[in-house]
Amino acid sequence: MHDLRVVLVRPHFPGNLGAVARVMHNFGHSKLTLVDPVADRNDPEARRLATHGEFVLDEARIVTDLPAALAECVLVAATSAKVEGIVRQTGAGSLRDLAPVLAAATGPVAIIFGPEPSGLTTAETNLCHHLINIPASPEYPSLNLAQAVAIVLYELSLTSLHPIMGEQPVTFDEQERMFERLRAALEAVHFLYGPKADSLMHAVRHLIGRARPTPGEVKILHGLARQLEWVAAHGPSSP
Repeated sequence: MHDLRVVLVRPHFPGNLGAVARVMHNFGHSKLTLVDPVADRNDPEARRLATHGEFVLDEARIVTDLPAALAECVLVAATSAKVEGIVRQTGAGSLRDLAPVLAAATGPVAIIFGPEPSGLTTAETNLCHHLINIPASPEYPSLNLAQAVAIVLYELSLTSLHPIMGEQPVTFDEQERMFERLRAALEAVHFLYGPKADSLMHAVRHLIGRARPTPGEVKILHGLARQLEWVAAHGPSSP
C-alpha cells in the first residue's frame, strides 16, 4: 500500500503524535495528515517519542476539516470503538475482513483516527466507506491512539493481495458531488423524508460506497438523479 494516508482528527496529545510517526515509519508509511490538530507536532514530547520518525511529523499535512483530508482518496475507512446504533453498524466490520479490501485499492486510501477524548463523531464516520472496529474488552474498548494505528498498519502489512486491475475508482470529491445530487433527487421524489431520512441516506451511501464506483458508474448515478428530479417536477411521462 504505497499510497496509504494516516489521518488524525483533532489529536490532543503531542506524545501520541510522536508515537504515531514512529510506528508509521516502522511499517514503511510516511503520509500523515493532521485535521485541526490541538497538539503541536514540534512539541518536545512529540519529537522524543517519534524516534527516527521525526521526518513524518515534519512532512505531515495539516488541514482544517476532514473533507479536505480525503479529497483525493478513493477509499476511506474510519476507526472507532463505538459501533452502536443503526448508522454506525451499517458500515462496521472487522479489521481482518476489511484489510484485503483496503490493500486492493488502486488509488489513495485513508485510515482515519479520532481525537483521544471522544473519538470520531457520527457525522465524520458517515463520510467513510467503512468503519473499522478493533475487538477489545467491553469494559474498556477505547485504545490508545498510537496503539490503534500500530494494530491497523500491522494487519494491513499481513495482507499480500495484488491490486485489483480495472477502471480507477472515483475520488472522494467526485463521489461527494454525486451523493449530494442523489440525495436532492431522492428527497424530491420523497424517498427520503421525515426523521429517518439521514439514516436511510447513510445506508444508501454505504451501499454505493462499498462498490467503489468508477467514473462511468458515477455518471450513471448522476443521470438517475437528473431523471428523478425531472419526474418530481413534471410528473411521469405518458405511455
